[in-house]
Amino acid sequence: MSLRKYLTSKVFVAQVVAALAIVAVLGYLFFHWITFITHHGDEITVPNLSKLTPEQAEAKLDELDLDYVVVDTVDYMPDFPKLSIVQQEPTAGSKVKGGRTIYVKINADTYKMVAVPDLIEKTYRQALPSLKAVGLVEGEKRYVPSIAKDLVLEMWYKGKRIKAGERVLKSSKIDLVLGDGSLVFNEKEIDSIIEQQPSDKEIDSIGNE
Repeated sequence: MSLRKYLTSKVFVAQVVAALAIVAVLGYLFFHWITFITHHGDEITVPNLSKLTPEQAEAKLDELDLDYVVVDTVDYMPDFPKLSIVQQEPTAGSKVKGGRTIYVKINADTYKMVAVPDLIEKTYRQALPSLKAVGLVEGEKRYVPSIAKDLVLEMWYKGKRIKAGERVLKSSKIDLVLGDGSLVFNEKEIDSIIEQQPSDKEIDSIGNE
């Protein structure tokens, strides 16, 4: 049989159809296998881990074939339980594949210590931003007789006088003692004070003794 007759014969056509059918079946099986291996279309909804302990989160994620890693501890947040999860990535509701790692941040177990800023001889309006900048809170205000009105004269913490630089827990209340501006010196009082001061000759005399 010549090549031309063979190519136009029913046998050749049947062989081509059979080969195409085999290729189609193999292609279908291959793509089905790839889809199964990669879990294509099999997505998992990330659960909300907020306020859960790491142990509770691990149990919940194990059921979904997910993992987690603690990446950081944030400053204490009173709205969350101590050592509980406050942030997660991917966020709750996101779609991921099995085996994905969820990165979480944990709430600290207490406030951190901060240094009390120097507020002495600052005005009340200047003192408040300085307190807030380090995470401290304004406590009670108490006024005492003074020439300067609303000038910070003392700082108190839990009933005790406190100095700048001392460390307290963040979010602590700092009480302020302020001048009320009630003291006024007239010219006679000022002159009297000046007269009571030693002269330069008296100072030199004292220094030579």
